[in-house]
Amino acid sequence: MARDPKHDILFEPIQIGPKTLRNRFYQVPHCIGAGSDKPGFQAAHRSLKAEGGWAALNTEYCSIHPESDDTMRLSARIWDEGDVRNLKAMTDEVHKHGALAGVELWYGGAHAPNLESRATSRGPSQYASEFETLSYCKEMDHADIKQVQQYYVDAAIRARDAGFDIVYVYGAHSYLPLQFLNPYYNKRTDEYGGSLENRARFWLETLEQVRAAVGKDCAIATRFAIDTIYGPGQIEAEVDGMAFIKLADHLVDLWDVDVGDIAEWGEDAGPSRFYQQGHQIPWTKFVKQVSKKPVLGVGRFTDPEKMTEIVTKGYADIIGAARPSISDPFLPNKINEGRVDDIRVCIGCNVCISRWEIGGPPMICTQNATAGEEYRRGWHPEKFRQTKSSDAVLVVGAGPSGAEAARVLMESNYVVHLYDTAEKIGGHINSLVGLPGLGEWGYHRDYRETQLNKLVKKNKDSQIALSQKPLTADDVLEYGAEKVIIATGSSWNTDGNNCLSHEAIPGADASLPDQLTPEQVFAGKKAIGKRVVILNADSYFMAPSLAEKLALEGHEVTIVSGVHLAKYMEFTLEYPNMMRRLHELNVEEIGSHFCSRIEPGRMEIYNQYGDGSKRSYRGPGVPPRDPNKTHHWIEYDSLVLVTGRHSECELFNELKARESEWAENDIKGIYLVGDAEAPRLIADATFSGHRVAREIEEANPQFALPYKREVATWGAPHMPGGEFKIEYKV
Repeated sequence: MARDPKHDILFEPIQIGPKTLRNRFYQVPHCIGAGSDKPGFQAAHRSLKAEGGWAALNTEYCSIHPESDDTMRLSARIWDEGDVRNLKAMTDEVHKHGALAGVELWYGGAHAPNLESRATSRGPSQYASEFETLSYCKEMDHADIKQVQQYYVDAAIRARDAGFDIVYVYGAHSYLPLQFLNPYYNKRTDEYGGSLENRARFWLETLEQVRAAVGKDCAIATRFAIDTIYGPGQIEAEVDGMAFIKLADHLVDLWDVDVGDIAEWGEDAGPSRFYQQGHQIPWTKFVKQVSKKPVLGVGRFTDPEKMTEIVTKGYADIIGAARPSISDPFLPNKINEGRVDDIRVCIGCNVCISRWEIGGPPMICTQNATAGEEYRRGWHPEKFRQTKSSDAVLVVGAGPSGAEAARVLMESNYVVHLYDTAEKIGGHINSLVGLPGLGEWGYHRDYRETQLNKLVKKNKDSQIALSQKPLTADDVLEYGAEKVIIATGSSWNTDGNNCLSHEAIPGADASLPDQLTPEQVFAGKKAIGKRVVILNADSYFMAPSLAEKLALEGHEVTIVSGVHLAKYMEFTLEYPNMMRRLHELNVEEIGSHFCSRIEPGRMEIYNQYGDGSKRSYRGPGVPPRDPNKTHHWIEYDSLVLVTGRHSECELFNELKARESEWAENDIKGIYLVGDAEAPRLIADATFSGHRVAREIEEANPQFALPYKREVATWGAPHMPGGEFKIEYKV
């Protein structure tokens, strides 16, 4: 198919300084956990997108000097020639596909904790980072300013030598250039502080010096937060934002514009719970009013109609994307080929970001199980090994893991029967999309449903069987499939079993009319009283989401939480606005408390730290601390148990116990995936199904094959020789 002519504008080339973008699709800098230490990962991930039609691919933020070290997180680095060599692996691979490569030169000031380098970072004034812990910078004198500007120049030259086409002076997210510009950080009284012109001086001088050094060979870009989203006292779009663009426009070839700061950078990488695609347009549209250079806008753009709109309306010239490019590296090609319904739409859950925030590579994606696995496992999101086996595969369960396993197997030309008792593909996602703000998570289900329906039409022997009776072990053994994947999911505990006591809570029983699990709330078959208590021992989204839902429905909601409420949402950047939302809905939180027993209409809770700070050996059978005297009762009309989950693996366990019968029924293997193996993130459940399907012909697909590790080997040189090669397993 050919693309829709109304999308032609998205495929027009754009000139940026001495370079030309082949189209308007641009992968902005984003973190993946590769940096310059894992050149294979970096090269494979970025170049795959170049193959998929993106015109430019950038590194993550790239440190220019050990004074800008973000350990425990992982950035790229361009400190020396070894980094040049490693990053050149990326630029070489990107160039093979006709795309440009960009690097985002970064100096963090106090926002760089320097835990590895132990260096002292410098800033416009001395301040404590509001983002890091116990991280201060030294106030720069004039000699410091000149030295740090030279760091940028030296890094730019190394970047050019590494083959980069686009060199950034990165100032968004409250990093050094924006620290000079923003009066929130800049308290100077010399020529680098005070007026806008003075506060802009450091950034303008640095751009000028970098341009003089590499501007004939590279396009010069800057990433600028045109509004820090705090109002007066910081950067506002129509005040300092537009004024700075006027001052700097002659020094840049490309404006990469966003909003927000680093402390709440979810205002930029907005989770779909709070922000739809294009949420930054009200601010970024001001840039084109004052700039004569190409402008790049971001906002989780996934829909070609919306992309076309922002270009034709003059809000931006280039479609910037990070998360959509992770979710579907082939998004531009699919638009170009008129295959819009094949786009793997980013759901905006920000689980990709969570891995960077935690500090643990690789990046993962809920939608795209191959993200982060391009080099180490050789996975390609659009290419699959074509089986020559005549084995048929039965997949029991059409949730995230089962649907993904079935899709990959059908892509690999297996005969697959996908079987579920539910009326619709999607598993528990079908319930989650009813929670406030989580509607876009349904794209995970929709992509798999669309692809599976297409694949079944191509392979007439495969089928999707929904609304079926539950399968027994006898049913599976007699089904006629040579291989079986069990993807029966997990459920919330009905007895209050939790991560704190690892036991049931006395009196907890979701079969009673005044106690519910999350599934029972979704089912709506029990009346819920006015006063609702949510007992929480889960650290992600369920408890706060249910609290929001119930509060919106008119209930008085209290959360009693024995774990840090919504801790994982700090990593997905949802936490600040989630807490604001609960506050405005008058949801009460009783933190650091848990439950000792439940009686009809009331629950005994206790302070988890109420048992005395001193401990001593007091003999067998006697606790080493003083007894906890904080126990007290709270009353409720309805109690929601968000205490923990358990795998629904009874079918697998019975089949495993009857393994001696497999051969006589021509069964070669039965495998357990997703939440049925262990409750987990949707991203990890999806990965589990994908991996077993990819490795279904291995000796034992239940256990993963080894993957390539990029490690420094003792005794090996810093810059080893040898051929660099990316290979995909198809």
